[in-house]
Amino acid sequence: MTNQQLRLSVGASAGQRTVAVVTGVLVAAFGAAFVLVPLLAGGLLRRLTGRGDGFASYEEARDLPPGMLPPALRESGGSAGSGPALGLCGLPFVLLGVYLVLRVLRTAAWLEGSRVRVRGALGSRTVDLATASIDSRPHGDSPARAGRSPAVVVTDRAGGQRITIPLRGMGLPLLPPSELRALADAFAAGRPGAAPSDEARAVAADLRRLADA
Repeated sequence: MTNQQLRLSVGASAGQRTVAVVTGVLVAAFGAAFVLVPLLAGGLLRRLTGRGDGFASYEEARDLPPGMLPPALRESGGSAGSGPALGLCGLPFVLLGVYLVLRVLRTAAWLEGSRVRVRGALGSRTVDLATASIDSRPHGDSPARAGRSPAVVVTDRAGGQRITIPLRGMGLPLLPPSELRALADAFAAGRPGAAPSDEARAVAADLRRLADA
């Protein structure tokens, strides 16, 4: 095992990033348009119709008898606030588009010695594989053929951080054999002055089988 930093092949390729960014921007732009159009349409329509009824809203004329209200307020005063409320339906699309762009551009993982750092759309977490508890491990010698997305889930014993280490890169059936073996060495390193646990040895053996498959 070496302490040199190794970037794992869990991110997207340049082509995948381009497609994902364009898609995310279009989704966010659609959502933003859905939010803005109801807000802008009301003022634009008032300027186009040029109605001078003397009241900015129905609330300003609510004390008048219904017969004295201008026709425009009698017909549409009760739905004056429905446009902005409808525009809020576009916010999920804005958030989805932004999340998609961040996830594709930021997703990455690095291995340095026995410590792995996984970065997601909104943050990153670091765990020492030599001392972490293992929550789940890859099963079999070819989980890709079994329809699974191979990954190892570990929890840092000191800080309690739980991370998922993907063993499949975007567009790849599995990580390259050299990276799988590097992860296996990190799990097999064990605690300083102590042998690795049975779980760590089992995960290391699984990773080496995947590298040799």
